[in-house]
Amino acid sequence: MLTEFKAVAQERRTDARRRWFEDEAMPLIVWSRPDGSPTGFQICDVGDDRRERALTWRAGKGFSHASVDTGDTRPDKNLTPTLISDGAVPWQWVASEFERRAEGLEPAVRDLVTKAFAARNP
Repeated sequence: MLTEFKAVAQERRTDARRRWFEDEAMPLIVWSRPDGSPTGFQICDVGDDRRERALTWRAGKGFSHASVDTGDTRPDKNLTPTLISDGAVPWQWVASEFERRAEGLEPAVRDLVTKAFAARNP
């Protein structure tokens, strides 16, 4: 079940607020304006091929899907992870996994993600 971390570092030079929810397998990040209106969210998961992926939704832009390049391919360097455009989204799987894990989320957060999935253009 997704639970919220309360002490989340906030991004500098922006008025957007970041909230972080996580369980044993699925992080969810939600961005919102100071008035509480959402500007986006990101759900991360690990696919059957063991690669981490990020499904990001931004208000007015819709969804993007990316695999995560950790940047840590050498033991003497610790590079920043980057997102690389990825292929097809396993929509049904991600939506059902989110629904299964979202039971304890506040309705506004749960509805944000659920409505974005429902409104997407297949």
